Amino acid sequence: MKKTIWTCEYKLKKNANEAEFLLASKVLGKEYISKQKGYIAWKQLKGDDTWVDVVSWETLEDAQNFETSGGGGELANKFYSFINLMSCKTRYYTEEQNH
Repeated sequence: MKKTIWTCEYKLKKNANEAEFLLASKVLGKEYISKQKGYIAWKQLKGDDTWVDVVSWETLEDAQNFETSGGGGELANKFYSFINLMSCKTRYYTEEQNH
């Protein structure tokens, strides 16, 4: 089965502290996301004022289960407190070729 890449493009809330956001991301990744079934890796990209989370999963089912799980508790709440949730755009991709 092909790996799945899940992306979420978003903007931070006005006046959000990027250093605090990145720390919240690191903690969420280490303490919760990395422990989910099928997790492979998480990269965060930034261009101007737009961020993109790129999370690799073993299967589409793993990615979808994670997205709909609603887990992460206080760690997730802290992470999402920095994000303008109305700006979020998510997509799924399959890895067709790895160079």
